Amino acid sequence: MQNNKLKKQLELTNEQTSPLFRIMWIQNRDEAHRRHFENNICAFHIGNGFILSVAHNLKVEANIFKSIDNAQYLTDIFPHLDAGQRQFFESCYPMGYGEQKRYAAITNPDDFQSIINLLKQINYDTRWITLMDRKICRPHLVVQFKNDLFYNRPELSTHFNQATSFAEPGIQRHTFLVEVELVEAFYNEDIALYRIINTPPEVIDALPSLEMDFTLLDDSQENYYCLQSSPTSEIGKLLNKAQIDGFTEHFAIFNERIGGNYNLEGLRYLIKGYFRFGSSGAPYVIYHPEENKFKVNAVQSEACPIQLSINNQRDGNFQYVNAIASPLQIIRERLEFHTKK
Repeated sequence: MQNNKLKKQLELTNEQTSPLFRIMWIQNRDEAHRRHFENNICAFHIGNGFILSVAHNLKVEANIFKSIDNAQYLTDIFPHLDAGQRQFFESCYPMGYGEQKRYAAITNPDDFQSIINLLKQINYDTRWITLMDRKICRPHLVVQFKNDLFYNRPELSTHFNQATSFAEPGIQRHTFLVEVELVEAFYNEDIALYRIINTPPEVIDALPSLEMDFTLLDDSQENYYCLQSSPTSEIGKLLNKAQIDGFTEHFAIFNERIGGNYNLEGLRYLIKGYFRFGSSGAPYVIYHPEENKFKVNAVQSEACPIQLSINNQRDGNFQYVNAIASPLQIIRERLEFHTKK
């Protein structure tokens, strides 16, 4: 039985069998020399093309964008600028040759900050969810392998083109991009549900997945783990023991300039165990020995600090050794509404 468990543990970290991925927002995906990745977040597949992650990154502001359709510029930005501001903006975002699109051409750091200030001044919404809705960027699942085959299957690799499949020599990996769309963001619970789109069913079926466990667990679990990126790289994967250390009826304010602040609230696990910064969206999994499988039970949401006194001073002295996780149980009905259709 122990060997069975070990095999399943290793499968969770192997590139061919792990359900852990990343979602990144891509601008200019189909133009290799202009392609740009941002807003990197952990995510995992729960089957049938549904992906879970956190929601708080959706409301973060991107500050600037790498390109914008000229029609959008003329509608959403141009009317709010004076003559000098228009000249400055258009010098930083000139029209692409033969295209109805403006591309960022900012080399001066001062101009970069000036564009950020200008967009804020006219209250232009650069939150990722808005840039996604305006199709300035599109979220994609990032899937990477040591070779150039999608799960070692040539017939699946043919479904990708030069825009969605390319070598990255710097990390000795081959990257495949799978487009996703947001189904629903559960902001209070800090969980977001995505769905794979524009992708053949056989490609979706090849992606490893986790079954969901909606049980509200107690603090005596011995088979509880966090599946996250490896400590020094987002390319590798790490499975480490985690312990439910307590429960909280959580309340925190998420500061949001454009749409107004909202609350992160509701039932949460207090988790003791290693987690790396950048692990938001990682799944907490529990091993079921009777079925010989791991199931996802919660999603990593926030870091939880302990305040330290150093030289009799407390200000600014925090050590982040605990985590706050959102149990899937708190969104069960709403999640099943989408995934069981």
